[in-house]
Amino acid sequence: MEVSVLNIKGQETGRKVVLDDAIYGVEPNDHAIYLDVKLFLANQRQGTAKSKERSEISGSTRKLGRQKGGGGARRGDINSPVLVGGARVFGPKPRDYGFKLNKKVRQLARKSALAYKAQENAIVVVENFTFEAPKTKNFIEVIKNLKVDGKKALFVLPGTDKAVYLSARNIERVKVMAASALNTYKVLDADVLVLTEGALDIVAANLNK
Repeated sequence: MEVSVLNIKGQETGRKVVLDDAIYGVEPNDHAIYLDVKLFLANQRQGTAKSKERSEISGSTRKLGRQKGGGGARRGDINSPVLVGGARVFGPKPRDYGFKLNKKVRQLARKSALAYKAQENAIVVVENFTFEAPKTKNFIEVIKNLKVDGKKALFVLPGTDKAVYLSARNIERVKVMAASALNTYKVLDADVLVLTEGALDIVAANLNK
């Protein structure tokens, strides 16, 4: 699949790049995508929820009533979970929600996400660019020139570029990230994927290992 390379003014440079069929032309695997997105969202969870168990409640351990003959359930002391203000049974504890996912499955998921974007013609390739200083106005011009304004756009750069990142930080529905950090969730969450030429090489190197 050939895509024309644009400059930041939205004009064709006369060059074309061929998107690797081993990445952008694969048959998308929805289950691999589901697992990778599930892992990404699980890793975003803090996992710090905690409720007190019976041994952690502050209160007397005196037995409140007889073991039998009271006409109700045995409840023991005032910390019993059956009483108001008592402990919680099987409450949440701090935990890690992440799980193991094979590297090849993660790679297949990312290839599948990129393949979906290629099928939707939602990939724009632009030549490498940077700004001398952070300026939101400059980035808004780039968005308009590339005709992606009003869309949820993900700009993928070869590496971390502070000037570009800060220029885009306050623009709604626009994200900037390095190619090495590209993941399935971010690709699918965007309406259009704007890849620089340098980012294409890094994505290919990472996914064809």
